[in-house]
Amino acid sequence: MSRIGKKPVAIPAGVTARVDGQSVTVKGAKGELKFTVPDEVSVALDKGAIKVDPRSESKRARALWGTSRSMINNLVEGVTKGFEKKLEINGVGYKAAVAGKNLQLSLGYSHDVLYPIPAGVAITTPKPTEIAIVGVDKRQVGQVAAEIRDYRGPEPYKGKGVKYAGEFIFRKEGKKK
Repeated sequence: MSRIGKKPVAIPAGVTARVDGQSVTVKGAKGELKFTVPDEVSVALDKGAIKVDPRSESKRARALWGTSRSMINNLVEGVTKGFEKKLEINGVGYKAAVAGKNLQLSLGYSHDVLYPIPAGVAITTPKPTEIAIVGVDKRQVGQVAAEIRDYRGPEPYKGKGVKYAGEFIFRKEGKKK
């Protein structure tokens, strides 16, 4: 049984939620988000909260029950607070800067990498070695952070590359002479 699925998602003041069949739409101060709940799960608006229940006792229905509740909770949290991911850049000469609608990354290649900033996401560089990604959709913020990290992931010998803030990189010892 899902323990997270049992808890209804509370709708805070200033947020409006609408359930049309399997579609959940949440509108708040930061924007509007929509999620389509899988058919194995039923969703209903009840007394200022969204309740999610499985339609059967199959393993797939129980798995999607908690997932759907978490997705709906992320919609509510996104339109009220928003989400943020921070990246750190380590390495000599490695830096980042926002240039118009692109993120310009100098990561040790023969050319700078230009990453187009997608709609719905704001990217800032408080320092040349830090990147802050802010948005209302948790999946989109996480996807953008992962794509930027993939350009030059952290390597285990010197720790150079792009990593998440607070991420621990297991360091390897080099060859002995």
